[in-house]
Amino acid sequence: MAAIRYELKKKCKQTGARLGVVHTPHGSFETPVFMPVGTQATVKGMSPDELKQIDARIILSNTYHLYMRPGNKLIREAGGLHSFMNWDRPILTDSGGFQVFSLSDLRNIGEEGVVFRSHIDGSKHLFTPELAIEIQNDLGSDIIMSFDECIPYPADYDYTKKSLERTSRWALRCKQAHANTDKQALFGIVQGGMYPDLRQQSAKELVEMDFPGYSIGGLSVGEPAEEMYRMLECTVPVLPENKPRYLMGVGSPDYLIEGAIRGIDMFDCVLPTRNGRNGTVMTSRGRIIVRDAKYARDFSPMDPDCDCYACKNFSRAYIRHLLKAQEVLGIRLTTWHNIKFLINLMKNVRQAIMDDRLGDFRNEFFSNYGYTS
Repeated sequence: MAAIRYELKKKCKQTGARLGVVHTPHGSFETPVFMPVGTQATVKGMSPDELKQIDARIILSNTYHLYMRPGNKLIREAGGLHSFMNWDRPILTDSGGFQVFSLSDLRNIGEEGVVFRSHIDGSKHLFTPELAIEIQNDLGSDIIMSFDECIPYPADYDYTKKSLERTSRWALRCKQAHANTDKQALFGIVQGGMYPDLRQQSAKELVEMDFPGYSIGGLSVGEPAEEMYRMLECTVPVLPENKPRYLMGVGSPDYLIEGAIRGIDMFDCVLPTRNGRNGTVMTSRGRIIVRDAKYARDFSPMDPDCDCYACKNFSRAYIRHLLKAQEVLGIRLTTWHNIKFLINLMKNVRQAIMDDRLGDFRNEFFSNYGYTS
């Protein structure tokens, strides 16, 4: 029996975007969905109960970081990641590939895997597809990722082709190593840089392996937005209609809406928590930096249209004071609001799909937020 099941509920007549439900061993969630990132088995600044209050249905944790600290065997001993972090809803873990390539300057890529040094203590490690799956099997997350190579942007055609073909070989090894197929769904990751034919080649090779779902990696890495949209438009049609599609590492409001219009079901990003820690918040009228001096006597909510705990109870002036005084509550409140904002945004996207008006919603949101079409 499959670990997860995707149920298509509706397609938007205006845009073709889709409304669906993903069923997992730890509950179901509607799509398109934004997944808050809990890199080290915690969403920074938020408790599990608080995440439930803002209706987070699924969160993401990171294989590389949990392997490094506290270790996947310890988490397995604790009963798995759900028990360890006291989260009884779905969890997705990435394979650690992005961190292996982005956090270590000293790495050597071979067919077997990647030799690299820890960003914590400099210790030497070999990350292989089999190890990435073993770690995720120990973690017990509902959705797990195959191990892929994350190439830099830009990258030349020949290297990109060789890289995606190695990623496909690694994906097959991941599938062969995966032990908990009835409890954990393994996604293949489409690569191919900014080359449409390579994106399609990668997608076709993975589809032939018949994964329960498919991720699209290597985007939102510095390329222009139009390039990302072009890659989605050539990739998504190759992926099966009856399985979920996950665009990795994307979380700005414009990317979420445009991604949904192009058929993406799942998104994640550290943007709301990272921006919150820097005093930047998303509002219905655009982004504001609440740390700025002009908010010192602004006693209105961060977002007058938001009903989150932070906006219902505290003013911009108070939150600015907390941030300037380096009080922890300040970054908790900005983080709370930012995650709630994106969860609400996706709820509105789903309603717009249901009403066959996602194109109109996009134009209205962009106008209010300050984006140019």
